[in-house]
Amino acid sequence: MSTLAHDTQTRPDAAAPSAPGGARAVDVEEAVRAVAGRAKTASRALATASRATKDAALEHLADALVAATDEIVAANALDLERGRANGLPDGLLDRLALTPERIVAIADALRELAGLPDPVGEVVRGQTLPNGLRLRQVRVPMGVVGMIYEARPNVTVDAAGLALKSGNAVVLRGGSAAAESNRVIVRVLGHALEAVGLPADLVQSVDEHGRPGGVALMHARGFVDVLVPRGGADLIQTVVRESTVPVIETGVGNCHVYVDAGADEAMALEILLNSKTQRVGVCNAAETLLVHADAAPTFLPAALAALAAAGVVVHGDAETERLAPDGVEVLPATDEDWATEYLALEIAVRVVPDLDAALDHIRTWTSGHTEAIVTRDLPSSERFVAELDSAAIMVNASTRFTDGGQLGLGAEIGISTQKLHARGPMGLAELTTTKWVVHGDGHVRP
Repeated sequence: MSTLAHDTQTRPDAAAPSAPGGARAVDVEEAVRAVAGRAKTASRALATASRATKDAALEHLADALVAATDEIVAANALDLERGRANGLPDGLLDRLALTPERIVAIADALRELAGLPDPVGEVVRGQTLPNGLRLRQVRVPMGVVGMIYEARPNVTVDAAGLALKSGNAVVLRGGSAAAESNRVIVRVLGHALEAVGLPADLVQSVDEHGRPGGVALMHARGFVDVLVPRGGADLIQTVVRESTVPVIETGVGNCHVYVDAGADEAMALEILLNSKTQRVGVCNAAETLLVHADAAPTFLPAALAALAAAGVVVHGDAETERLAPDGVEVLPATDEDWATEYLALEIAVRVVPDLDAALDHIRTWTSGHTEAIVTRDLPSSERFVAELDSAAIMVNASTRFTDGGQLGLGAEIGISTQKLHARGPMGLAELTTTKWVVHGDGHVRP
Protein backbone atom coordinates (compact mmCIF):
# COMPACT_ATOMS: atom_id res chain seq x y z
CA MET A 1 0.00 0.00 0.00
CA SER A 2 1.29 3.43 -0.90
CA THR A 3 2.11 6.13 1.62
CA LEU A 4 -0.94 8.16 0.60
CA ALA A 5 -3.37 5.27 0.86
CA HIS A 6 -1.85 4.38 4.22
CA ASP A 7 -2.34 8.00 5.26
CA THR A 8 -6.07 8.09 4.72
CA GLN A 9 -7.34 4.58 5.28
CA THR A 10 -5.58 2.85 8.11
CA ARG A 11 -2.99 4.79 10.10
CA PRO A 12 -3.19 8.42 8.93
CA ASP A 13 0.12 10.24 8.98
CA ALA A 14 -1.67 13.07 10.73
CA ALA A 15 -1.83 10.90 13.81
CA ALA A 16 1.15 8.62 13.64
CA PRO A 17 2.15 7.40 17.09
CA SER A 18 5.87 7.79 16.64
CA ALA A 19 8.33 10.16 15.01
CA PRO A 20 11.83 9.67 13.67
CA GLY A 21 14.43 10.04 16.40
CA GLY A 22 17.42 12.31 16.65
CA ALA A 23 17.84 15.97 15.89
CA ARG A 24 15.14 16.09 13.23
CA ALA A 25 12.44 15.02 15.69
CA VAL A 26 13.63 17.64 18.15
CA ASP A 27 13.63 20.29 15.42
CA VAL A 28 10.05 19.43 14.43
CA GLU A 29 8.90 19.59 18.03
CA GLU A 30 10.49 23.00 18.42
CA ALA A 31 8.99 24.18 15.13
CA VAL A 32 5.48 23.06 16.09
CA ARG A 33 5.79 24.67 19.50
CA ALA A 34 6.89 27.87 17.80
CA VAL A 35 3.77 27.73 15.61
CA ALA A 36 1.60 27.20 18.67
CA GLY A 37 3.36 30.02 20.48
CA ARG A 38 2.61 32.41 17.63
CA ALA A 39 -0.98 31.16 17.67
CA LYS A 40 -1.22 31.89 21.39
CA THR A 41 0.05 35.43 20.84
CA ALA A 42 -2.33 35.93 17.93
CA SER A 43 -5.29 34.67 19.97
CA ARG A 44 -4.87 37.60 22.32
CA ALA A 45 -5.91 39.88 19.47
CA LEU A 46 -9.31 38.20 19.54
CA ALA A 47 -9.77 38.12 23.31
CA THR A 48 -11.11 41.68 23.32
CA ALA A 49 -12.32 41.86 19.72
CA SER A 50 -15.90 42.95 19.24
CA ARG A 51 -18.47 40.79 17.53
CA ALA A 52 -18.54 43.33 14.69
CA THR A 53 -14.81 42.87 14.12
CA LYS A 54 -15.04 39.08 14.05
CA ASP A 55 -18.14 39.04 11.84
CA ALA A 56 -16.54 41.44 9.34
CA ALA A 57 -13.49 39.16 9.24
CA LEU A 58 -15.67 36.11 8.56
CA GLU A 59 -17.40 37.89 5.69
CA HIS A 60 -14.01 38.85 4.25
CA LEU A 61 -12.71 35.27 4.57
CA ALA A 62 -15.79 34.04 2.69
CA ASP A 63 -15.24 36.55 -0.11
CA ALA A 64 -11.55 35.64 -0.32
CA LEU A 65 -12.29 31.93 -0.68
CA VAL A 66 -14.78 32.50 -3.48
CA ALA A 67 -12.33 34.84 -5.22
CA ALA A 68 -9.65 32.12 -5.03
CA THR A 69 -11.95 29.36 -6.36
CA ASP A 70 -9.90 28.61 -9.48
CA GLU A 71 -6.66 28.33 -7.50
CA ILE A 72 -8.26 26.13 -4.82
CA VAL A 73 -9.94 23.82 -7.35
CA ALA A 74 -6.66 23.47 -9.28
CA ALA A 75 -4.81 22.50 -6.10
CA ASN A 76 -7.59 20.11 -5.16
CA ALA A 77 -7.37 18.45 -8.57
CA LEU A 78 -3.76 17.52 -7.79
CA ASP A 79 -4.86 15.96 -4.50
CA LEU A 80 -7.65 14.04 -6.23
CA GLU A 81 -5.30 12.81 -8.94
CA ARG A 82 -2.87 11.45 -6.37
CA GLY A 83 -5.72 9.96 -4.36
CA ARG A 84 -7.08 8.04 -7.34
CA ALA A 85 -3.60 6.83 -8.29
CA ASN A 86 -3.10 5.52 -4.78
CA GLY A 87 -6.46 3.76 -4.56
CA LEU A 88 -8.28 6.12 -2.22
CA PRO A 89 -11.83 4.77 -1.67
CA ASP A 90 -14.72 6.59 -3.33
CA GLY A 91 -16.07 7.79 0.02
CA LEU A 92 -12.78 9.47 0.89
CA LEU A 93 -12.44 10.92 -2.60
CA ASP A 94 -15.89 12.46 -2.15
CA ARG A 95 -14.80 14.01 1.16
CA LEU A 96 -11.65 15.31 -0.47
CA ALA A 97 -13.26 16.84 -3.54
CA LEU A 98 -13.81 20.60 -3.83
CA THR A 99 -15.91 22.06 -6.63
CA PRO A 100 -16.88 25.68 -7.22
CA GLU A 101 -20.30 24.85 -5.79
CA ARG A 102 -18.78 23.32 -2.65
CA ILE A 103 -16.51 26.33 -2.18
CA VAL A 104 -19.54 28.62 -2.37
CA ALA A 105 -21.26 26.44 0.24
CA ILE A 106 -18.17 26.56 2.49
CA ALA A 107 -18.06 30.35 2.14
CA ASP A 108 -21.78 30.58 2.89
CA ALA A 109 -21.17 28.60 6.10
CA LEU A 110 -18.72 31.32 7.17
CA ARG A 111 -21.36 33.97 6.47
CA GLU A 112 -23.87 31.98 8.51
CA LEU A 113 -21.38 31.96 11.38
CA ALA A 114 -21.20 35.72 11.17
CA GLY A 115 -24.94 35.84 11.76
CA LEU A 116 -24.82 33.71 14.90
CA PRO A 117 -24.56 35.17 18.42
CA ASP A 118 -21.04 35.58 19.79
CA PRO A 119 -20.57 33.09 22.66
CA VAL A 120 -17.66 35.01 24.20
CA GLY A 121 -18.78 37.00 27.20
CA GLU A 122 -22.09 35.18 27.57
CA VAL A 123 -23.07 34.91 31.23
CA VAL A 124 -23.74 31.24 31.95
CA ARG A 125 -24.94 31.93 35.47
CA GLY A 126 -24.52 34.49 38.22
CA GLN A 127 -25.72 35.55 41.62
CA THR A 128 -25.09 37.86 44.54
CA LEU A 129 -24.07 36.00 47.68
CA PRO A 130 -25.49 36.87 51.12
CA ASN A 131 -22.15 38.54 51.95
CA GLY A 132 -22.49 40.86 48.96
CA LEU A 133 -19.98 39.20 46.59
CA ARG A 134 -21.25 39.41 43.01
CA LEU A 135 -20.50 36.30 40.91
CA ARG A 136 -20.63 35.66 37.17
CA GLN A 137 -19.57 32.62 35.19
CA VAL A 138 -18.81 33.80 31.65
CA ARG A 139 -17.79 32.11 28.43
CA VAL A 140 -14.20 32.71 27.30
CA PRO A 141 -12.13 31.30 24.41
CA MET A 142 -10.11 28.11 24.81
CA GLY A 143 -7.03 29.88 23.40
CA VAL A 144 -5.31 27.61 20.86
CA VAL A 145 -7.30 24.78 19.31
CA GLY A 146 -5.42 22.01 17.49
CA MET A 147 -7.11 20.01 14.73
CA ILE A 148 -5.91 16.67 13.35
CA TYR A 149 -8.04 15.40 10.49
CA GLU A 150 -8.04 13.44 7.27
CA ALA A 151 -8.96 14.17 3.67
CA ARG A 152 -11.45 16.95 4.42
CA PRO A 153 -10.26 20.37 3.16
CA ASN A 154 -13.65 21.86 4.09
CA VAL A 155 -12.67 21.19 7.72
CA THR A 156 -9.79 23.63 7.26
CA VAL A 157 -12.28 26.42 6.65
CA ASP A 158 -14.82 25.24 9.22
CA ALA A 159 -12.14 25.09 11.91
CA ALA A 160 -10.78 28.53 11.00
CA GLY A 161 -14.24 30.13 10.99
CA LEU A 162 -15.38 28.54 14.24
CA ALA A 163 -12.10 29.41 15.93
CA LEU A 164 -12.29 33.03 14.80
CA LYS A 165 -15.89 33.53 15.93
CA SER A 166 -15.22 31.88 19.30
CA GLY A 167 -12.05 33.91 19.87
CA ASN A 168 -9.51 31.12 19.34
CA ALA A 169 -6.47 30.57 17.17
CA VAL A 170 -6.25 27.24 15.37
CA VAL A 171 -3.31 25.01 14.42
CA LEU A 172 -4.15 22.45 11.74
CA ARG A 173 -2.76 19.09 10.68
CA GLY A 174 -4.76 17.97 7.70
CA GLY A 175 -2.97 14.90 6.38
CA SER A 176 -1.11 14.40 3.12
CA ALA A 177 -4.17 13.49 1.03
CA ALA A 178 -5.36 17.12 1.04
CA ALA A 179 -1.93 18.75 1.25
CA GLU A 180 -2.20 20.93 -1.87
CA SER A 181 -5.76 22.03 -1.12
CA ASN A 182 -4.99 22.91 2.49
CA ARG A 183 -1.80 24.75 1.62
CA VAL A 184 -3.69 27.13 -0.67
CA ILE A 185 -6.68 27.50 1.68
CA VAL A 186 -4.51 28.37 4.70
CA ARG A 187 -2.60 30.93 2.64
CA VAL A 188 -5.83 32.52 1.35
CA LEU A 189 -7.26 32.70 4.86
CA GLY A 190 -4.06 34.18 6.28
CA HIS A 191 -3.96 36.94 3.68
CA ALA A 192 -7.65 37.68 4.26
CA LEU A 193 -7.09 38.00 8.03
CA GLU A 194 -4.23 40.42 7.50
CA ALA A 195 -6.37 42.47 5.14
CA VAL A 196 -8.81 43.18 7.98
CA GLY A 197 -6.10 43.91 10.53
CA LEU A 198 -5.96 40.54 12.29
CA PRO A 199 -2.87 38.29 12.57
CA ALA A 200 -2.40 35.62 9.91
CA ASP A 201 -1.09 33.43 12.74
CA LEU A 202 -4.68 32.90 13.88
CA VAL A 203 -4.83 30.11 11.25
CA GLN A 204 -1.70 28.00 10.81
CA SER A 205 -0.82 24.54 9.57
CA VAL A 206 1.91 22.08 10.52
CA ASP A 207 1.40 19.95 7.41
CA GLU A 208 4.91 20.76 6.15
CA HIS A 209 6.32 18.71 9.04
CA GLY A 210 4.48 15.55 7.98
CA ARG A 211 3.94 12.71 10.43
CA PRO A 212 6.32 14.10 13.07
CA GLY A 213 4.37 17.36 12.95
CA GLY A 214 1.19 15.54 13.92
CA VAL A 215 3.01 13.81 16.77
CA ALA A 216 4.48 17.10 17.98
CA LEU A 217 1.05 18.70 17.94
CA MET A 218 -0.29 15.88 20.11
CA HIS A 219 2.57 16.46 22.55
CA ALA A 220 2.37 20.27 22.67
CA ARG A 221 0.78 20.39 26.10
CA GLY A 222 1.01 23.90 27.49
CA PHE A 223 1.18 25.33 23.97
CA VAL A 224 -2.10 23.92 22.59
CA ASP A 225 -5.13 24.12 24.88
CA VAL A 226 -7.32 21.44 23.32
CA LEU A 227 -6.98 18.98 20.45
CA VAL A 228 -9.84 17.77 18.25
CA PRO A 229 -9.29 14.71 16.01
CA ARG A 230 -11.70 14.27 13.11
CA GLY A 231 -11.60 11.28 10.82
CA GLY A 232 -11.61 7.50 10.91
CA ALA A 233 -11.52 5.30 13.97
CA ASP A 234 -7.78 4.67 13.73
CA LEU A 235 -6.92 8.37 13.61
CA ILE A 236 -9.23 9.24 16.50
CA GLN A 237 -8.07 6.43 18.76
CA THR A 238 -4.41 7.12 18.01
CA VAL A 239 -4.82 10.76 19.00
CA VAL A 240 -6.77 9.84 22.15
CA ARG A 241 -4.13 7.27 23.10
CA GLU A 242 -1.00 9.26 22.27
CA SER A 243 -1.89 12.88 23.01
CA THR A 244 -0.73 14.71 26.12
CA VAL A 245 -2.88 17.68 25.09
CA PRO A 246 -6.51 17.43 26.33
CA VAL A 247 -8.63 15.81 23.59
CA ILE A 248 -12.27 16.25 22.67
CA GLU A 249 -13.05 12.95 20.98
CA THR A 250 -15.13 13.04 17.82
CA GLY A 251 -16.73 9.79 16.84
CA VAL A 252 -16.95 7.25 14.09
CA GLY A 253 -20.48 7.07 12.72
CA ASN A 254 -21.85 3.54 12.85
CA CYS A 255 -25.41 4.89 12.67
CA HIS A 256 -28.61 2.80 12.72
CA VAL A 257 -32.11 3.16 11.28
CA TYR A 258 -34.77 1.02 13.00
CA VAL A 259 -38.17 0.51 11.32
CA ASP A 260 -40.74 -0.36 13.96
CA ALA A 261 -43.85 -2.50 13.61
CA GLY A 262 -46.66 -0.50 12.03
CA ALA A 263 -44.35 2.27 10.81
CA ASP A 264 -45.41 4.38 7.85
CA GLU A 265 -43.51 2.40 5.25
CA ALA A 266 -43.38 5.17 2.66
CA MET A 267 -41.86 7.48 5.29
CA ALA A 268 -39.49 4.75 6.43
CA LEU A 269 -38.25 4.14 2.89
CA GLU A 270 -37.63 7.84 2.29
CA ILE A 271 -35.76 8.20 5.60
CA LEU A 272 -33.70 5.08 4.91
CA LEU A 273 -32.64 6.19 1.42
CA ASN A 274 -31.82 9.70 2.61
CA SER A 275 -29.85 8.37 5.58
CA LYS A 276 -27.85 5.96 3.43
CA THR A 277 -27.50 7.52 -0.02
CA GLN A 278 -27.85 11.32 0.24
CA ARG A 279 -24.09 11.43 0.87
CA VAL A 280 -22.23 8.27 1.76
CA GLY A 281 -18.78 9.44 2.84
CA VAL A 282 -19.94 11.19 6.01
CA CYS A 283 -20.17 10.16 9.65
CA ASN A 284 -23.94 10.67 9.91
CA ALA A 285 -24.81 8.31 7.04
CA ALA A 286 -26.71 5.17 8.09
CA GLU A 287 -24.68 1.95 8.07
CA THR A 288 -27.20 -0.55 9.50
CA LEU A 289 -30.93 -1.06 8.93
CA LEU A 290 -32.95 -2.94 11.55
CA VAL A 291 -36.54 -3.97 10.72
CA HIS A 292 -39.18 -5.30 13.12
CA ALA A 293 -40.28 -8.80 12.09
CA ASP A 294 -43.90 -7.66 11.74
CA ALA A 295 -42.90 -4.94 9.26
CA ALA A 296 -40.32 -6.96 7.37
CA PRO A 297 -42.57 -8.97 4.96
CA THR A 298 -43.97 -5.84 3.34
CA PHE A 299 -41.22 -3.26 3.99
CA LEU A 300 -38.04 -5.19 3.26
CA PRO A 301 -38.73 -6.30 -0.34
CA ALA A 302 -39.43 -2.70 -1.38
CA ALA A 303 -36.54 -1.35 0.67
CA LEU A 304 -34.05 -3.87 -0.70
CA ALA A 305 -35.17 -3.17 -4.27
CA ALA A 306 -34.79 0.58 -3.71
CA LEU A 307 -31.36 0.15 -2.15
CA ALA A 308 -30.25 -2.03 -5.05
CA ALA A 309 -31.56 0.53 -7.54
CA ALA A 310 -29.45 3.15 -5.75
CA GLY A 311 -26.36 0.98 -6.12
CA VAL A 312 -26.19 -0.05 -2.45
CA VAL A 313 -24.60 -3.43 -1.64
CA VAL A 314 -26.59 -5.21 1.07
CA HIS A 315 -25.09 -7.44 3.77
CA GLY A 316 -27.98 -9.17 5.51
CA ASP A 317 -29.04 -11.91 7.88
CA ALA A 318 -30.85 -15.05 6.73
CA GLU A 319 -34.32 -13.52 7.02
CA THR A 320 -33.27 -10.51 4.96
CA GLU A 321 -31.95 -12.84 2.28
CA ARG A 322 -35.21 -14.83 2.33
CA LEU A 323 -37.31 -11.70 1.84
CA ALA A 324 -35.16 -10.23 -0.93
CA PRO A 325 -37.00 -9.83 -4.24
CA ASP A 326 -35.77 -11.63 -7.33
CA GLY A 327 -32.66 -10.06 -8.78
CA VAL A 328 -31.51 -8.45 -5.52
CA GLU A 329 -28.40 -10.04 -4.04
CA VAL A 330 -27.90 -10.13 -0.28
CA LEU A 331 -24.41 -10.98 0.96
CA PRO A 332 -24.24 -12.88 4.28
CA ALA A 333 -23.69 -10.43 7.14
CA THR A 334 -21.05 -11.10 9.78
CA ASP A 335 -20.15 -9.42 13.05
CA GLU A 336 -17.68 -7.33 11.08
CA ASP A 337 -20.58 -5.88 9.06
CA TRP A 338 -22.53 -4.93 12.18
CA ALA A 339 -19.43 -3.08 13.43
CA THR A 340 -18.45 -1.37 10.17
CA GLU A 341 -18.69 2.28 9.22
CA TYR A 342 -18.77 1.66 5.46
CA LEU A 343 -18.59 5.26 4.21
CA ALA A 344 -19.67 3.72 0.92
CA LEU A 345 -22.76 2.40 -0.87
CA GLU A 346 -23.02 -0.58 1.47
CA ILE A 347 -25.37 -1.34 4.34
CA ALA A 348 -25.95 -4.12 6.87
CA VAL A 349 -29.56 -5.29 7.34
CA ARG A 350 -31.11 -7.40 10.10
CA VAL A 351 -34.66 -8.45 10.92
CA VAL A 352 -35.30 -8.27 14.66
CA PRO A 353 -38.21 -9.85 16.59
CA ASP A 354 -39.07 -6.75 18.60
CA LEU A 355 -37.94 -3.36 19.90
CA ASP A 356 -35.92 -4.98 22.70
CA ALA A 357 -33.84 -6.88 20.16
CA ALA A 358 -33.28 -3.70 18.15
CA LEU A 359 -32.12 -1.85 21.27
CA ASP A 360 -29.79 -4.72 22.20
CA HIS A 361 -28.29 -4.78 18.71
CA ILE A 362 -27.66 -1.03 18.73
CA ARG A 363 -26.16 -1.07 22.22
CA THR A 364 -23.81 -3.84 21.11
CA TRP A 365 -22.57 -2.30 17.87
CA THR A 366 -23.15 1.45 17.94
CA SER A 367 -20.33 3.96 17.95
CA GLY A 368 -22.56 6.33 19.93
CA HIS A 369 -23.14 8.78 17.09
CA THR A 370 -26.74 8.77 15.76
CA GLU A 371 -29.67 6.36 15.83
CA ALA A 372 -33.05 6.78 14.13
CA ILE A 373 -36.43 5.15 14.73
CA VAL A 374 -39.34 5.23 12.31
CA THR A 375 -42.55 4.53 14.22
CA ARG A 376 -46.16 5.52 14.81
CA ASP A 377 -46.02 4.24 18.37
CA LEU A 378 -45.29 6.89 21.03
CA PRO A 379 -44.19 4.42 23.74
CA SER A 380 -41.73 2.85 21.29
CA SER A 381 -40.26 6.21 20.40
CA GLU A 382 -40.00 7.18 24.07
CA ARG A 383 -38.19 3.95 24.92
CA PHE A 384 -35.84 4.39 21.96
CA VAL A 385 -34.97 7.92 23.11
CA ALA A 386 -34.62 7.02 26.79
CA GLU A 387 -32.79 3.72 26.53
CA LEU A 388 -30.15 4.51 23.92
CA ASP A 389 -27.11 6.56 24.87
CA SER A 390 -25.90 7.98 21.56
CA ALA A 391 -25.09 11.64 20.99
CA ALA A 392 -28.17 12.12 18.78
CA ILE A 393 -31.48 10.26 18.51
CA MET A 394 -33.81 10.87 15.57
CA VAL A 395 -37.53 10.07 15.69
CA ASN A 396 -39.04 9.84 12.21
CA ALA A 397 -36.14 11.79 10.72
CA SER A 398 -32.97 11.01 8.77
CA THR A 399 -29.65 10.40 10.51
CA ARG A 400 -28.21 13.04 8.17
CA PHE A 401 -29.59 15.80 10.42
CA THR A 402 -26.80 15.30 12.97
CA ASP A 403 -24.96 18.29 11.59
CA GLY A 404 -24.27 21.72 13.01
CA GLY A 405 -25.71 23.56 10.03
CA GLN A 406 -28.83 21.41 9.89
CA LEU A 407 -29.47 21.93 13.61
CA GLY A 408 -29.06 25.70 13.36
CA LEU A 409 -25.64 25.80 15.02
CA GLY A 410 -23.72 26.94 11.95
CA ALA A 411 -20.56 25.15 10.90
CA GLU A 412 -19.22 22.52 13.26
CA ILE A 413 -15.75 21.32 14.10
CA GLY A 414 -16.92 17.73 14.50
CA ILE A 415 -19.48 15.48 16.19
CA SER A 416 -18.42 14.65 19.72
CA THR A 417 -19.42 11.20 20.97
CA GLN A 418 -17.84 11.60 24.39
CA LYS A 419 -19.67 12.84 27.48
CA LEU A 420 -17.25 15.43 28.86
CA HIS A 421 -17.60 19.13 27.98
CA ALA A 422 -19.19 18.70 24.56
CA ARG A 423 -21.48 16.13 22.94
CA GLY A 424 -23.00 16.05 19.47
CA PRO A 425 -22.29 18.80 16.93
CA MET A 426 -19.48 21.00 18.24
CA GLY A 427 -20.35 24.56 17.34
CA LEU A 428 -19.32 27.88 18.82
CA ALA A 429 -20.26 27.35 22.46
CA GLU A 430 -18.37 24.05 22.52
CA LEU A 431 -15.15 25.87 21.58
CA THR A 432 -15.31 28.02 24.69
CA THR A 433 -14.68 27.36 28.33
CA THR A 434 -15.71 29.52 31.28
CA LYS A 435 -14.15 31.69 33.93
CA TRP A 436 -15.52 33.00 37.19
CA VAL A 437 -15.58 36.76 37.71
CA VAL A 438 -16.05 37.86 41.32
CA HIS A 439 -16.72 41.49 42.36
CA GLY A 440 -16.43 42.60 45.94
CA ASP A 441 -16.16 45.75 48.03
CA GLY A 442 -13.07 45.02 50.06
CA HIS A 443 -14.29 41.55 50.98
CA VAL A 444 -11.92 39.32 52.92
CA ARG A 445 -12.56 35.76 53.96
CA PRO A 446 -13.34 35.37 57.64
